[in-house]
Amino acid sequence: MKIILYILAFSLLTMGTIWILQGINVLPGSFMTGQIVWARRGAVVALSGLAVLALALWKTRTASGKP
Repeated sequence: MKIILYILAFSLLTMGTIWILQGINVLPGSFMTGQIVWARRGAVVALSGLAVLALALWKTRTASGKP
């Protein structure tokens, strides 16, 4: 379960970062380039990835018996 959460968190962070960069016109080459709405959506996705990563780290900490 922990591995799945880490993979999900990494995927969300990567996808969100790419969307942000495309939305602010740093990473050209798609229909998202220069569209600020994709930068906003990317920020939401990246923050979701951070939340999943925090959950995975919390589960690791509580599973090891530490409070």
